[in-house]
Amino acid sequence: MAALTEEQELLKEQAKSWAAEEAPVAKFREMRDAKTEEGFDRGTWKSIGEMGWAGIVVPEEHGGVAMGHLTAGVVLEELGRQLTASPLFASGIVGASALALAGNEAQQAAWLPRIADGSAIVTLAVDEGPRHAPLQTRLAAKADGDGFVLDGRKVHVLEGLSADAFVVAARTSGSAGDAEGLSLFLVEGNADGIHRSRLSMADSRGYANVTFTGVRVGADAVLGKVGGASNVLDRILDRARAALSAEMLGTAAQSFDMTLDYLKNRVQFGQVIGSFQALGHRAATLFTEMEMARSCVEAALTAIDEDADETALLCSLAKAKAGDFLHHMSNELIQIHGGIGMTDEYDAGLFLKRARAAEATYGNQSFHRDRYATLQGL
Repeated sequence: MAALTEEQELLKEQAKSWAAEEAPVAKFREMRDAKTEEGFDRGTWKSIGEMGWAGIVVPEEHGGVAMGHLTAGVVLEELGRQLTASPLFASGIVGASALALAGNEAQQAAWLPRIADGSAIVTLAVDEGPRHAPLQTRLAAKADGDGFVLDGRKVHVLEGLSADAFVVAARTSGSAGDAEGLSLFLVEGNADGIHRSRLSMADSRGYANVTFTGVRVGADAVLGKVGGASNVLDRILDRARAALSAEMLGTAAQSFDMTLDYLKNRVQFGQVIGSFQALGHRAATLFTEMEMARSCVEAALTAIDEDADETALLCSLAKAKAGDFLHHMSNELIQIHGGIGMTDEYDAGLFLKRARAAEATYGNQSFHRDRYATLQGL
């Protein structure tokens, strides 16, 4: 487990207090019941921007605070505990990382300050099928004059309905499955030929399927090198995976705390059920899994901050371990609570639904176990 700095500890307490008071699970439930199309509350997002959290990984010269990915993970973990819905992850981490890693000076100057203050939402559009598979990109970007024309479809785009711009993975050469020939484009959300359709998911967040039909962009829309985006896309995705793992850890940790509280207070046969040996053993196993997941997540975030050689390996390990724990923990949350855990009136179901959506995003456990083995040469 990484030792947090004093500044990170203070930010953790701030995020914990703010989320519990201003953006708790009850507020998420209200948003879900209101069927808010964007999948988040604009007032909540404004507050996050005002606190500077959207700029945690943005360089100081572009209006951010450059506190690093471990610090971002500290905040995301606390928001994950309350199921707080916002574009912080999709824009403040993933979109910002795409521009910081692949953008040129003009692109960064135009968008990073707006990401940092929350006035713009920039999201990554990468997947095209039911499973995470970046190399299977088919969306075509054909050279046309001094620019490109994009045709194709992206699915499961986080904050796709509210995005002001998309970082689009497209194929400028080669075939689906090829590492070569991938390019990244920064496409404004109001460009002609973009059509968004709301994707209704179990966790009630703001996903969309986005179709690009004859979307024309200039050469200045290219992020990085034409046809050579595979490596930088991997680096962007690893930042996404590690950050999402931190949020997943928070969701799972809160599920554990809810379950432990129930074990300590639910009386059956004249005694609290936590005194039953079988349930005590289950709780001990879950705690062990939680601490293992935490170590993996913090190691991945630290590796990103230190630009370590094993960053990709640790990010896949973190996503797999956080996914395993969250899957197991969300199941146990329902089962140990029994009948009440199955009701919509109780919060357990909300945690289960978020768990399943987060597990699949940017690669599920199977994807990352396979990637980890491949990176190890197995």
